[in-house]
Amino acid sequence: MTRVSEAWIDPRAVVHEDATIGADAFIGPFCVVGAEASIGDRTRLESHVVLDGKITLGSDNVVAPFASLGGPPQDLKYKGEATSLEIGAGNQIREYVTVSRGTAGGGGLTRIGDGNLLMAYTHIGHDCRIGSRIVFANAATLAGHVEVGDDATVGAACGVHQFVRIAQHAFIGGYSTVPMDALPWVITAGNRASSHGINLVGLKRRGYPAPTIEAIKRCYRTLFRSKLLLADAIAQVEAESGSIPEVAYFLEFVKSTKRGIIR
Repeated sequence: MTRVSEAWIDPRAVVHEDATIGADAFIGPFCVVGAEASIGDRTRLESHVVLDGKITLGSDNVVAPFASLGGPPQDLKYKGEATSLEIGAGNQIREYVTVSRGTAGGGGLTRIGDGNLLMAYTHIGHDCRIGSRIVFANAATLAGHVEVGDDATVGAACGVHQFVRIAQHAFIGGYSTVPMDALPWVITAGNRASSHGINLVGLKRRGYPAPTIEAIKRCYRTLFRSKLLLADAIAQVEAESGSIPEVAYFLEFVKSTKRGIIR
């Protein structure tokens, strides 16, 4: 192991001379780092990691062996145009994870935020927008153009359809297929997935006060368990508790859906 320009690079790694390597970054044996890669300070590529294409990897990330980041999108419409992948700071990216660059039709960018855990064999497809502090369990699979909000959990071996939105604080059970938008603070599970009520355990663990939890429960029951038309149910919730930020987010997520909501 030798220190090169303030970074530690194993002599068995293949690092293009045009790559940008931050201070105290670590590149282990048999890694391949392309010319358009930018690696942040203190980020570690343990071994056998591939960084392909235009990729920005922020600071303090840890990438486990055999992960492949920034490869061309798995989209037959892709014709080699210049697209990119941006990954934030403090992520744990485990073995055999794959993350694709974007496509021209999807804005040209795949983006991942900060502090996420991508367990082994997770796949993030092209043009996805991934927030922060999300857990992707083993073999979670996102098709292209998927959005995942902060603090969500996506269970093992899930399949998420393209253009689906997974809300903040959503909880997707293992082995679920997710063809429509998944609600915030709700347990969504099954093949095909359905909603199974508010994730009360998760809300309590995250320290939500009792009045906020009760307001979220009332919102869910009014929207999806009452006999009201959805528009009337939304109006009722807005009148009763629309000033509570969590309820306002819940309502806006429902109103803005394009693929429909998993009920």
